[in-house]
Amino acid sequence: MKKLQVWLPLLFAIVMTLGMLIGFRLRGNVVTSGFFKTRKQSPVQEVVDLVNMKYVDTVSMDTLGDAAIDGMLARLDPHSVFIPAADLSEVNEDLQGNFEGVGIEFQIFDDTVNVVSVLAGGPSDKAGLQVGDKFLKVGDSTVAGRGITTDKIRTLLRGPGGSKALIKVLRKGQALNFTVSRGTIPLPAVDVAYMIDQRTGYIRINKFSETTHAEFARAVQRLQQQGLQRLILDLRGNGGGILQESIEIADDFLDGDKLIVYTVGARAPRVEYRCRRDGLFETGPLTILTDEGTASASEVLAGAMQDWDRATIIGRRTFGKGLVQEQYQLSDGSALRLTVARYYTPTGRSIQKPYDKGHEDYNEEVMKRFRSGEVVHGDSASVHAGPAYKTFGKEHRTVFGGGGITPDIFVGFDTTTLDKNITSLYMGGTLSRFIYSYYIQHQSLFQAYKSPAEFIAGFHGDDQLWNSLASYAARDTIDLHAIPQKDKEVLQHRIKALMARQIWRTEGYYEVSNAYDPVVKKALETMSAR
Repeated sequence: MKKLQVWLPLLFAIVMTLGMLIGFRLRGNVVTSGFFKTRKQSPVQEVVDLVNMKYVDTVSMDTLGDAAIDGMLARLDPHSVFIPAADLSEVNEDLQGNFEGVGIEFQIFDDTVNVVSVLAGGPSDKAGLQVGDKFLKVGDSTVAGRGITTDKIRTLLRGPGGSKALIKVLRKGQALNFTVSRGTIPLPAVDVAYMIDQRTGYIRINKFSETTHAEFARAVQRLQQQGLQRLILDLRGNGGGILQESIEIADDFLDGDKLIVYTVGARAPRVEYRCRRDGLFETGPLTILTDEGTASASEVLAGAMQDWDRATIIGRRTFGKGLVQEQYQLSDGSALRLTVARYYTPTGRSIQKPYDKGHEDYNEEVMKRFRSGEVVHGDSASVHAGPAYKTFGKEHRTVFGGGGITPDIFVGFDTTTLDKNITSLYMGGTLSRFIYSYYIQHQSLFQAYKSPAEFIAGFHGDDQLWNSLASYAARDTIDLHAIPQKDKEVLQHRIKALMARQIWRTEGYYEVSNAYDPVVKKALETMSAR
């Protein structure tokens, strides 16, 4: 023990010296060997550290870091994105297919929050809220008057399931208080599924979330009980989502072990997705409706059906997104959605449009289609098409890669909606305000109709509706008497569909709208000719 006590000071000195040397090397970013080996910091991290320690003013390092990440991702493809922690929950909700809330749809008219729809059987319906109620307060927050925004109301109404929302509304001049227990509110992927005629079903899918295939399967089975023999699948405006959900639906249309899609990346080996079960609708006539808003997982589905000659694609050229993203959770609660592979249709074509001219040019590409007239007159294969391929089905048609899915039958964009007076109706919110106020004033009249089909056949108040709208629009200096007759007819159809939406939500809107939709009419005509 005495000998050890003699050597202790020396041992402590040696340990301290070693510790100082190791610390100095680590701080100086010097690569050491052996047990203490560490990776040298990147210049990016060095710059962030120096700004944090030395910069003349105080800066938010979170904001600076986010900007650095965005700058780095800007050098990659347009679909690799950074999602801040504050936005991640909302981004994920759409893919989950639900959120926690009170179950109402609202719009802000004249600085007042108006209830325009109440989810049947939802939390607000159970509590007693009604269409036409005007919000005064949510909790302790006054929500009437200037400064109120949609985002603020949404934040106040959403919260953990089972928590309480105290809501004060104005109903027919009387202030009423309600306590609403928040619950799980579905975000349906299937907007509507119904029989257009005794043989033809129509299904519209707005996204591919975790619930999409289950919703689709229930819809098909219900329509089959009503005599479904041929199907129109509407993917217009469907920006994609979860790839596996679209693969499951493709499996319902194809037989055997047919290839649906495959993915390949520089660091991701080829992965094939094939049919693996009996499908729900493998033999009946099928048409798929597309436009420039049809993207990603929707293009996988449309491309597979086209490559196997299983469906007729009708409408306009799709967006052209053939990149696969994976989402990675980061330590601070944010996420990175990174492109890891490209997907290819069964024939081997990539439908990803070029992005070598930068993100801005890429994001403007769809608008260029409008300016060039492509969406009105049709697209030219020589402009956008990549290599040519032959389909696998009996028809052995020629199809192209490199710029979206080109439809088999083109139906142009209706230019009547571009009239400046009609545009003003939409952009200023005049039409939305009119539809809501007219419905509230004539609620008993519209509720007399029991179904959208009955409304289409039985409602004959088009002229009265039009005259009321023209008077209402004149208050906002919009002259509807100046528009051409064809534009008036198109707008009358839209008004009728929007009024049906007030009664039956998306189901009513699309069922009425489809009665006048030229793309749906072309699909019916095409299937009848076969």
